[in-house]
Amino acid sequence: MNIRSLTRGDGVVIGAAVLLFIASFLATFGGDGDDIPNAWDNLGLLMSMYVAGIAGAALIVVARALPQPPKVVGLDLGQLGVALTIFAAWTSFWSIIDPLGAFDDLFSGLGGEEPETGAGLILGLIAALLLAAAAVATPLVPALKGALLPAPRPAAPQPYGAQPPAGYGYPGAQQASFGGQPQQPFPGQPQPGQPQPGQPAAAPAGDFSPFWFAVPVPRPLFPEDGSPTPIAELAPGTWYLAVEQRGPALVAQTQDGRRGVLQDTSGIQRG
Repeated sequence: MNIRSLTRGDGVVIGAAVLLFIASFLATFGGDGDDIPNAWDNLGLLMSMYVAGIAGAALIVVARALPQPPKVVGLDLGQLGVALTIFAAWTSFWSIIDPLGAFDDLFSGLGGEEPETGAGLILGLIAALLLAAAAVATPLVPALKGALLPAPRPAAPQPYGAQPPAGYGYPGAQQASFGGQPQQPFPGQPQPGQPQPGQPAAAPAGDFSPFWFAVPVPRPLFPEDGSPTPIAELAPGTWYLAVEQRGPALVAQTQDGRRGVLQDTSGIQRG
């Protein structure tokens, strides 16, 4: 589960769900006293309005964070979550229009005044409408499709062919031997970043300078020989190093040292 794949719209969905949860504890009707009921005293209202909305928000967030969300009755988790949020908003609207339902006639027959709508229904309506609107608008509004958590800024990129900073996890870095001293190359062994014997030295084309970038959505990385089978998948929230440009495509290097061609470079975020 990758939380960095969550969008700003998902943040609004989470906030509205929290607001809906708080509203469930507030009074359903206006009045004084400690015996004023809330949503937890009305199972039908609780499940159809509050729990349905919160469950829909949870499904939307989980579907966004999972790389391959499962399907339920042929629907993606995200689609099912959106449907639940719309259902919760629909229920909240009619609940605030007619909060007593069948008990209206009872109050009229007894000559009593109908109680006023409480804060629980009012705040619940606002939260449910905001939740449904964010769930529907997130895939459509560019401002809501932006990343909720920005990717961490990478270190300054190293020129292609130079040795990256020493440390575990950097391709080509010298690994420390027993005792903490870095291993020295054997005589005749090529240094990292130097061309192999008989192989021309690699150099970036034109005025291209290597840079770090992140992708907005998962994208395949294809072999440099043009094979159609991807060798890796670039994930949002992770920084990759672009080492060469080939027309509109980029030759990218993953964190484990693999190199391939990123054919779709639209919307990438430069470090």
